[in-house]
Amino acid sequence: MSKTNNFIFWGLYIVAWFIFVGLSIEAGGLLVNFFFSLYKPEFIQNLYQKLDLIQMYNDSRLAFFGIYSFILIISILKACLFYIVIRLMHKMDLSKPFNSFVSTQISHLSYYTITIGLLSYIARQFVKNLMHHGFVPDNLNQFWADSQAFILMGAVIYIIATIFKKGVDIQNENDLTV
Repeated sequence: MSKTNNFIFWGLYIVAWFIFVGLSIEAGGLLVNFFFSLYKPEFIQNLYQKLDLIQMYNDSRLAFFGIYSFILIISILKACLFYIVIRLMHKMDLSKPFNSFVSTQISHLSYYTITIGLLSYIARQFVKNLMHHGFVPDNLNQFWADSQAFILMGAVIYIIATIFKKGVDIQNENDLTV
């Protein structure tokens, strides 16, 4: 591999770490926000993203826990997705990329990505349904605005995972015949 490609690979590795740290902080902040909204709701204005759903909590606890469940699960899954990316980039041997570890990690990436997309789509529909029933959750679309992009990206990654799996099978077969 050339020096330019190696430099770009390690640059992307560092960017992946920054994204992972940012998503982990976001997930942690939302988790703290959730617990404060249950026990000390007056502090919410001082917390991360000021996600104040106290009115929804007072009107319907089921809707409140449903919305927060979607928000927390999606944010945690995004952090896990980038953790898999970091593990893949850290352990991948670029001189021999077709191995079972890479194939498995790319499959996991596709599963996480599709899951994030589907959960985001379901959450968006859930919020639309709540709006029809009189709940007015504001600033919630930021958590699932990219559901179609995640579904499409997950499908593309799944295709790449299938190609990698076939490449691993061919490489193992060639190693056995030599």
